[in-house]
Amino acid sequence: CSFLSVTAKAELLPGSCSFQDSICDYMSDPDFLSWTLDPSGHFITVEEQVQEDQGKAVLLGPDVEQQDWSCFRMVYQVTGSTFLQVQKRTDGESFDQVLWTTQSPSESWLIASIDLQNSTETFKIVIEGKLGEEEGSSVSIFEIKISDKYCIECDFEEDHLCGYTNEWNRYMNWRVGRSDDTALNDGTGYDALSLILTGQYMFVDSTDTKSFQEVAKLVSPMTTVPMSGCLNFQYQQYHAGDHLFTLFSRDQAGQYQELWRADLPENNNVNWSPETRVWIPVQVDLKAPYPIELVFEVAFNGPHGGYVILDEISFSPEFCNAGTEPTFDPSVANCDFESGYCRYVQTQIDSSLWRRVSVRPNIYTAGDHTTGAGSFLLANSRFSLQSGYVSRLFGPPMPGNQKYCLKFFYSLRGLSGTDQVLSAYLYYGDGSKQEPIWTQNYKIRNVWIAVELTIQSQKNAQVVFISTCKNIWSCGSVGLDDIKVTLGDCALLAPSHCDFEAGLCGFTQDKEGDSGDWMLARGPTPTSYTGPRGDHTTGVGHYLHIEASVMLAGHKARLLSSSLRVSRKTQCLQFYYHMYGSGIGQLSVYLQTGQENQDKLLWTSHGEQGISWLRASVNYQCDRQHQIVFEATRGASVRSDIAIDDVVFERGPCREMDLSQKRKRISHELTKSQPSRREAAPSCSTNGQAGGFVEGSILRITMRNFL
Repeated sequence: CSFLSVTAKAELLPGSCSFQDSICDYMSDPDFLSWTLDPSGHFITVEEQVQEDQGKAVLLGPDVEQQDWSCFRMVYQVTGSTFLQVQKRTDGESFDQVLWTTQSPSESWLIASIDLQNSTETFKIVIEGKLGEEEGSSVSIFEIKISDKYCIECDFEEDHLCGYTNEWNRYMNWRVGRSDDTALNDGTGYDALSLILTGQYMFVDSTDTKSFQEVAKLVSPMTTVPMSGCLNFQYQQYHAGDHLFTLFSRDQAGQYQELWRADLPENNNVNWSPETRVWIPVQVDLKAPYPIELVFEVAFNGPHGGYVILDEISFSPEFCNAGTEPTFDPSVANCDFESGYCRYVQTQIDSSLWRRVSVRPNIYTAGDHTTGAGSFLLANSRFSLQSGYVSRLFGPPMPGNQKYCLKFFYSLRGLSGTDQVLSAYLYYGDGSKQEPIWTQNYKIRNVWIAVELTIQSQKNAQVVFISTCKNIWSCGSVGLDDIKVTLGDCALLAPSHCDFEAGLCGFTQDKEGDSGDWMLARGPTPTSYTGPRGDHTTGVGHYLHIEASVMLAGHKARLLSSSLRVSRKTQCLQFYYHMYGSGIGQLSVYLQTGQENQDKLLWTSHGEQGISWLRASVNYQCDRQHQIVFEATRGASVRSDIAIDDVVFERGPCREMDLSQKRKRISHELTKSQPSRREAAPSCSTNGQAGGFVEGSILRITMRNFL
C-alpha cells in the first residue's frame, strides 16, 4: 500500500519581489522617508544614518487583484527602536486596515505570514517602517511573496520553510531532510529511506536523545484571520511504540488543544518493516475562529525512539467530514436589551426576576449603557425588594472545549448596601455543580463598570448572572447591560481606537489657530464641580481636557488629527465627551481640508450636559486629503472643563445611529447656528449626531478561568 500525493505549486501573485536588482513594482511614498536598495545585499532598507529627521518610510505596493485566498509572506529584520507595520489599502477609504505589526528588534531575518481573505475590490499592500530615536535603528525587507495558498500550507521546498519554525531543544529538534540526505541512517539499516523520498521534508529522530521524554516542536505561522476547514498532511514513522506524534493548536495565550494523535502501529494496516515504509495521509477538521498556531510535537519515551517525517501540509475550506458541526456563532449570546431579552431566559422558581427598565438620565442619575436613554435589566429594584431572594438570568447554551471572551456592564444603584449583589457562573445541564467565574466586589455607584472575562470549559455550558439579596438592609439595586460574547481571549483595543493611554495617537495641538491647549489628565480635574471623575475607558486611565482655570472666557483649544486619505465612501467618527459645570462653553468637531478658508462644521454641543460621559457619532465623506479638528471653547466661568476620550475612526457609516430625535434636532439646529463658518466644498458632506449615549467612567476587569 502506498500513498501518492500531488501538490500544486503556489502561484506567485503581483506584489511579490525578491529585491535582487530592483524594488519591482513597489515605490516609496514621496511624502515620507525613502526605502533604498542596499548595494551590498539583495534587500531594501531604511537606516538612521541616511535621514535628516526622525520619521517613517511608507512603501506602496502594486494593485492586488481579487483572489479566493492568498498568503502574504515577508522576510524582514528590524534593529533598535523600530516599528514595522503591514496594511491593506482599498481605494476610496480613508483608513488603511492594519494586517500585522511588530516592534520587536531581531538579530536575524524573520518571517511574517499574513492570510488575505477574498476581496471584492482591488487593493494595495502598504508597508510602513518608523525609526525611533535609538542609535542604529533600521528596518530592512529581504523578500516579499504573495501566493494563492493558505499560510499554514507548506511542502518545505523553499529555504524559509513557509514560516514554520523549530522550537529549539538542546537535544531534540526538527530538521530539514532532502532526497539525497543520509542523515536518517543511524545504523539500523533504514538508509534506504532516501530511495522513496523526493524533495525536502521535515524530520526528527532519536539520534541525539540524552534522556527519555525529550520533545521536539515544529510550529506553523500564526493564523491572522478566522478560518475553518480540513487540514491535510502526510507522515512516516519508525519505532512508533517508542514515541508519541501529536498535533496541537496553540492560541496567543499559549493554551494548547489536541487536534490529532498518531495511532500505534497495530491500529494501522501497514507493514512497518523498514524496507516497506509508506506515507500515511491524515485529515483533521480545523476550526480557527481566532489566531492559533499549529504545533507538530514528537515526544520520545523509549531507548530506540525511531523517527517521524512530515511533509505536504495543505488546507481546504471544506470540512473533512460533511457531518462536522460548523463553528459556533457566539453573537447569539449578545444582547443590549433594547428590544427584549434576546436569548436570555429566567426560571419562574425564583422569587424575583430581572426586570427590563428604562431610566431618564440627568445630572444625578445615569441611564442605560447603550444609548443613555435605552433599556437595561435591573434586579433588586425598589418595586420588588424583598428579603432572601435570588434572581437568575440564563444565557444561551455554548459548546464546550472552546475559549470565550465574555464582556458586560453592570451598575450599582440606590442607597442600600452593595456587597456582592451580582455574580456570574457557568451552569452545566448535566447536573454537575455550577462554577463561579466572577463576583462583584467594587462599590462604585451610579456608573457603568465594564467586566471582561476569558472563560474556557470542556463541557457545554450556559453563563448565568445571579443577583442575591439576603435582607432589605444589606443589598441594593444592580443593573446589567450590553452583554457580548466572542471566541478566543478578550481582545485588545483596535489600532484605530485612541484611549490616550499611550499618548496622543498622532493628534497635535493647533498652535496657530487657538489660545489654549488640550491637556492629558487622570482622575478628576483640579476645579471642583466641573470635569469628569475619571476617564471613560477604565475609570482610572487618561483623557484629554481643557482646564478652564488657566484660560479666559472665549479662549479656544484646537486638536488636529493626523492626515486622513481621500474618502469617497461614508466614514464614521465616534468619540466620548464630558461637559459638566455651570459655566460650560462649547465643543465642536470640524473637517479641515486646507483648500478652504474655513473649516466644515461636522458636530457641536454647548452648555452643561450632565455628569456622565456621552457618545457622539458622526458620519462624513470627503474626497480629498483632510484632518479632523476637536475645538473646545472656554465658557463664562472656571467651572467649564470639557473632556474627550476613546476616539474611534471606522470604515463605513456608524453602526449604532439609534439616538433620540430630540438629540438629532438639537444637533441640526446648532449646526445651522454657526454663521462664522462658511459651507465647505460640495465634495465633503456630513451626517453628525450629538451622542445621547450616557455612560459613567468604566473599570475594566480581566480574569481567566480555565475549567
